[in-house]
Amino acid sequence: MSKVAILEQLGQKGADIPAFVERVIKRPKEIPELLEALKVEKSAVKYNYEKVLRLASERRPEMIYPYFEEFVGLLDSDNSFIKWGAIMTIANLSSVDEKKKFDAIFKKYYAPIRGKMMITAANIIGSSTKIALSKPELTERITREILKVEKAKYERHGKPSSECRNVAIGHAIDSFEKFFEQIDDKKAVIAFVKRQLKNTRKPVAKKAERFIRKHTNETTG
Repeated sequence: MSKVAILEQLGQKGADIPAFVERVIKRPKEIPELLEALKVEKSAVKYNYEKVLRLASERRPEMIYPYFEEFVGLLDSDNSFIKWGAIMTIANLSSVDEKKKFDAIFKKYYAPIRGKMMITAANIIGSSTKIALSKPELTERITREILKVEKAKYERHGKPSSECRNVAIGHAIDSFEKFFEQIDDKKAVIAFVKRQLKNTRKPVAKKAERFIRKHTNETTG
């Protein structure tokens, strides 16, 4: 199957994405072709390219790791879906980051938590679990960045939205739950979650209640 045929088939409606992930894993020389096509393609086809690369990074991060810088570049994409895919792919690559490339882009990666787009922040917060578990030495820095969500300023339809912040706070509680045991400054996290007991978004308040019920005793003794 030629390069052109591969890209054309991925562009077809109902393309078998898992099959193409398997193909890329078996033929990693096709990764640069997909990356280049992802950057230049103007149609919705590029979302299939992104998904194949992202799923491949979950399965075989060592194969995608040599292209780490390419995904860092996509963090600045004007296309939100491509940006969100890059956020998740970079998190997947943290498990094989022997050269500490992620450490070098730490500030850039976490900057969007402060605003303006809630979904971007939520993707970063959600992806932080993988990063923290892969790089426990960054746990405290990651924790401090996620805690900034409480004062973040997000917009919805061009206007400030406290509800978007509440949604992002809910994601933060979910993320903390998954790597809480390795956090040193547990008291700061507990204090943050306790403040959410009065969150006006009921699902967030309930998450906070469950979190506190589970972790307060083991933290305070």
